[in-house]
Amino acid sequence: MPSEKQIVETFDHIAADIPGFIAASLVDLDSGMTLGLKSLRPDFDLAAASAYNSEMVKQKLKIMKSLNLKTHLEDMLLTLGDQIHLIKMVGQGTFLYLAADRAGANLAIVRSAVNKHAGALS
Repeated sequence: MPSEKQIVETFDHIAADIPGFIAASLVDLDSGMTLGLKSLRPDFDLAAASAYNSEMVKQKLKIMKSLNLKTHLEDMLLTLGDQIHLIKMVGQGTFLYLAADRAGANLAIVRSAVNKHAGALS
């Protein structure tokens, strides 16, 4: 498990690489609690987003199990009208949740930056 300092530094690097970065959190899958976060918008409730996204990841894993899929969940992408949200599994029980403004970033930039730095969070 990375230290809080490592999490913050990793999010600083990701934010620097993504124009339009809004927020990111490292989330415990079982509890939905944030283990670390960075937000450039105080109105973006990362605690609530992390908890709800934890439930979404759990449901996806449940679906994969019910379909008897012999693979692992790598990431989940949600595109909104004005935002990109990416969930990247970074450990056995943790994931990175990231939100970016679509006016400044695109999927390739978001994925590239997250993949470049996600290893520091596992």
